[in-house]
Amino acid sequence: MSVTWAATALESGWFSAVERCSDVGELANHLKELRSRGQGHLEVRLPGSEFPLLTLGFRGDQAVLHLFDDAERSFLLVGDGTVPADAVVEVPVMDDLAAFSGDFALNVDRAWALVHTFIWTGAPAELGEWCEL
Repeated sequence: MSVTWAATALESGWFSAVERCSDVGELANHLKELRSRGQGHLEVRLPGSEFPLLTLGFRGDQAVLHLFDDAERSFLLVGDGTVPADAVVEVPVMDDLAAFSGDFALNVDRAWALVHTFIWTGAPAELGEWCEL
């Protein structure tokens, strides 16, 4: 299974919008390297389609998933309860840290499992409850 993705560059630590098309294993290895550095941002879509686009921003053990189903609409995935709803988590969105309510925080392992499911199914609605921004 191939996937189109862009991510924080390992060399610079800055987000690189240059997309790659690879198998899921290469993306998983890239994420593993980013996790060893403590934070990162990924953008994932299926080859041959601009949307839906799924993004994962993570810092430490917390992650946030965004869904862009077209150029005009975006959503946040409701969190998994790993942090209190009234807490604030900061994760990278491209190169900047962005603050999110704990309502949208996921454990990074759970977030990666959901990205993996999206890659295989192409169906973001199956990942959980989305809140439109």
